[in-house]
Amino acid sequence: MHSSPDLVQIVRDFARAMKIVDARAPQAVNTRSGEHFQPGLGPHSEAQTVEMVVAEMASSFPNRYDGRVSIGIPYLGSPRQKCDFCIGFNGKWQWAIEVKMLRILGDNGKLNDNILMHILSPYPAHRSAVTDCLKLARSPLGERSAVLIYGYEAKDWPLLPAIDAFETIAATMVKLGQRCSAEFHGLIHPIHSSGKVFGWEVSAPARLVPR
Repeated sequence: MHSSPDLVQIVRDFARAMKIVDARAPQAVNTRSGEHFQPGLGPHSEAQTVEMVVAEMASSFPNRYDGRVSIGIPYLGSPRQKCDFCIGFNGKWQWAIEVKMLRILGDNGKLNDNILMHILSPYPAHRSAVTDCLKLARSPLGERSAVLIYGYEAKDWPLLPAIDAFETIAATMVKLGQRCSAEFHGLIHPIHSSGKVFGWEVSAPARLVPR
């Protein structure tokens, strides 16, 4: 049986798989107009990106993920809520991982005004990276839990201020492990051509641990 990869490896492999998927020039479709966005991974939704990238991780790095990674795993006791992907065997998950996208500019280069809410909001209805931390900390789904944020770099809109803000807010609610990150470059989209994947292990402070 293969040992479970650590979070540094998972983050690195996620970034590498993004580049591999992007090289195939996938083309997302605007759900409202039916028109195609410019080729590249960047315009795809968060759910589409996770699906393609996790599948590529299993294909490109089979010793670590083939037969061991699954997407959309229901939370125990809350089957309508699903974890983005889990790593393990036969439902015994070594890792439960939630993923969030930080895409500051859209396909047309215009500002995405709602993106920080997607990362920083403390309200469960917004399903942000912060509330994902709480969800993971309260759940026994995985032996270990983590949050990943993948972000696309944009001129005059660096990623790190938003990442620092996320850490500040999330750390008031859960225990965050040390930040790990991996870069990706050379993607084919003219705007979403480079960026980083960030990851943190998440655990519950004493006040969240069930008695």
